[in-house]
Amino acid sequence: MMINEVLQEKLKLLPTKSGVYLMKNKQKQIIYVGKAINLKNRVRQYFQSSRNHSAKTIAMVSHIEDFETIVTDNELEALILECNLIKKHHPKYNIMLRDDKTYPYLKITLNEKYPRIVTTRRLIKDGSRYFGPYTSSTAMKETLNLLRKLFPLRTCKHLADRPCLEYHIKRCLAPCANYIDEDTYKEMVDGVCLFLEGKSEVVEQNLAKKMQMAAQNLDFEKAARLRDQLLAVRKIMEKQKILLDDGDIDAIGIARANYGICIEIFFIRNGKMLGRNQFLLNDEDDDEKNLITAFLKQYYNDAVDIPKEILIPEEIAEIELLQEWLWTEKKKKTKILLPKRGVKKDILMMAKENAEKYLLEQEQKLKDMKARSLGAVYDLQKYLNLPKPPMRMECFDISHIQGSETVASMVVFQDGKPDKNSYRRFKINSTEGKPDDFMSMREVTTRRYVGIDKSDLPDLIIIDGGKGQLSSALEIIRGAGHYSVPVVGLAKQFEYIFTEQSSEPVILPRQSDALYLVQSIRDEAHRFAITYHRKLRTKRNKISILDNISGIGAKRRKSLFDHFETIQNIKKASVDELMAVPGISEQIAKSIYNFFRTHELVSSKLK
Repeated sequence: MMINEVLQEKLKLLPTKSGVYLMKNKQKQIIYVGKAINLKNRVRQYFQSSRNHSAKTIAMVSHIEDFETIVTDNELEALILECNLIKKHHPKYNIMLRDDKTYPYLKITLNEKYPRIVTTRRLIKDGSRYFGPYTSSTAMKETLNLLRKLFPLRTCKHLADRPCLEYHIKRCLAPCANYIDEDTYKEMVDGVCLFLEGKSEVVEQNLAKKMQMAAQNLDFEKAARLRDQLLAVRKIMEKQKILLDDGDIDAIGIARANYGICIEIFFIRNGKMLGRNQFLLNDEDDDEKNLITAFLKQYYNDAVDIPKEILIPEEIAEIELLQEWLWTEKKKKTKILLPKRGVKKDILMMAKENAEKYLLEQEQKLKDMKARSLGAVYDLQKYLNLPKPPMRMECFDISHIQGSETVASMVVFQDGKPDKNSYRRFKINSTEGKPDDFMSMREVTTRRYVGIDKSDLPDLIIIDGGKGQLSSALEIIRGAGHYSVPVVGLAKQFEYIFTEQSSEPVILPRQSDALYLVQSIRDEAHRFAITYHRKLRTKRNKISILDNISGIGAKRRKSLFDHFETIQNIKKASVDELMAVPGISEQIAKSIYNFFRTHELVSSKLK
């Protein structure tokens, strides 16, 4: 294996200590992060005989142009650093969870006098308690709505001095008006936490005791409210599937299919099945041991609810190290187990079966979407009498406000689906200051189609507009010598399609896939144009009066607004007050002060 001189020299100087190594490509991008007990032995293995390397490793090594190492005191520190670096850099050749979205959590704001329950996607060490993550936002919202019915905690961000509507519709007990004491409110918060931990029995027992005490004290209104809560909790408990007599367990199942690799986690708390999550992995070449190890590191690096036991389907090499890591990072004594028989083995098999089922469902959904997309393309060919299926379609839309910041969008649909990498946007110059959609359409079609080869033409061009816009586009496209490509106009109302051959519009059937496809491409063109128009308008509106002062750029302008907050405060400031702002010298401060005084004088004379 040929390696460059820089790598050869670095390999000679590798330390024998534990640590982390970062592989880099020509662009100095980190493409892989790994850890090792002995950096010298581990890193050198990559550049030795490739007979024992996987296809993925061979591909990665072929892109390595440089590497960097970070020495740590022990393997545990190396593991912690490895997890943090993978999370930060998302290297191409590391096993990663498919897509990089953040999942929602339920947050109990314990740092507030009267805590609330809210949703969040950010984990902050602010004294709050977090429950999740929830891969289904719908399931999370259902849980939140249920909790608010059972435990009417406040929902307002700031405590008012009198009850609001939430109190009057019995969704809050008005702690803001001291209608409930802190201890009683805290009991409700504890009930929410117990419920989310899966300890429904404790919640049930506490509610039953309080209900009896309220009845004995002849507080029948409170007793009735507690009775309703108790019945709701019991109803939920009946739905929860009991898998074990006791225990807090996460069971991990893994499955492969043509669609990809899925890992499914069952969450079992106090022996009851509380929920499950599915995660897709991006690496199909690695074996299950590596996939499980990588998943444990990534998932539990962010997780807030760590169980006493984690059940895995394959023996992995780093069990003791991962257990030590969980104790160090999460303060949880967790056992990672591979059950061979019994109920826990059955739970693992159930998780695997559900992962397989999820992959089959996603694969079928993908097939259905593909069939529907291609079916819509062929339907559109039939209704518009096109010479061939419009596999590639380009759609144009114009956006402006009274002629200002006029822009055009071009969106592309390939095989009935958006091809966002091919989208283009245009800032229209020919009509600035005067609204003229016909002239704008001539400009954008000129910039797109004049001077291009016929092989670069789409199968169908759609103009968002009626006969006028269609005529403007045809004038340019046909004038450029492109006679074979069909061009149609889409009316803004009713989705009537105007063609070159007929004065009567084509009306697509209301429930057809072809109509849905045309609506989708029109809506996407409109969205893309509006987004660009708003961006330009916002950029224009951000121009400040301060930009007219010599020596004031973006950084000094930001410093001034950070310090004074409003332009009025800047106007009123003295030279000494202006000099107190970081980056504002005496000369700049005098320029600002004199500018506003001159500006006021000129304005007063013009009145």
